[in-house]
Amino acid sequence: MGNICRSPTAEGIFRNLVKTEGLAQLIETDSAGTHDYHVGRPPDSRAMEAAARRGIDISDLRARAVDEFDFNTFDWILAMDRSNLAWLQAKAPVDRHERIHTLLEFAPALVESEVPDPYFGRRDGFEHVLDLVDEAARGLLQAIRDRHHI
Repeated sequence: MGNICRSPTAEGIFRNLVKTEGLAQLIETDSAGTHDYHVGRPPDSRAMEAAARRGIDISDLRARAVDEFDFNTFDWILAMDRSNLAWLQAKAPVDRHERIHTLLEFAPALVESEVPDPYFGRRDGFEHVLDLVDEAARGLLQAIRDRHHI
């Protein structure tokens, strides 16, 4: 939503995975919020701390809002939950809807279908988000490899 918890965490995990797999020159990552609540702000300190405990630095990220450019630029646009998915689909040109998915579609073994927003919860909620996103990031990377033959 505001691009300070779930989405920068997902970007950081996926960016780290892409780098580890030697694909940083081929895959561009970015994150954005469906709302402009926190534009220009760094990720939530709890998200940064949780990611750092796993060796992932997201401190360089700054919140921004999704814009028209995103629908025309990115091959994959991922929502953390169905509410944000609906918002993205309502804003995207109809011919770009095939690019929009929920992140956890790429983690079919998980029971959850949405990444919960940890903002108003306890600190362990950020750890749970990391666990979910890590699983989905691996599935997403495989889907990208399969589609683009890399």
